[in-house]
Amino acid sequence: VQLQASGGGLVQAGGSLRLSCVVSGPTFSRYTMGWFRQAPGKEREFVAAIHRSATTYYADSIKGRFTVSRDNAKKTAYLQMNSLKPEDTAVYFCAAKNTILTPYPYTTVADYTDWGRGTLVTVSS
Repeated sequence: VQLQASGGGLVQAGGSLRLSCVVSGPTFSRYTMGWFRQAPGKEREFVAAIHRSATTYYADSIKGRFTVSRDNAKKTAYLQMNSLKPEDTAVYFCAAKNTILTPYPYTTVADYTDWGRGTLVTVSS
């Protein structure tokens, strides 16, 4: 499985960006898709996830500002980021995990088996 994240860039505080993650392979619909971020000098942290059932999970720090979604026909997951803050500056990674039908909050780095390279989001104040 290969994942390709895109959509990062430079945006002013209060602005918006939409990240995309395209997944290769025939079984995208079985994956939970996760979004993580890593700021300089910090550990990679959970941002959001969408289970194969479309159940969503969010970190408290971004709840109400970010929305995760998926398009199984396009084998793509999205992270819509609104009301961006300078503290949202990080490299954003998408990740995939083949999961069962029962929704479950996969929110740790160790939960995921496949990762994309990341896309940089910079929010200026």
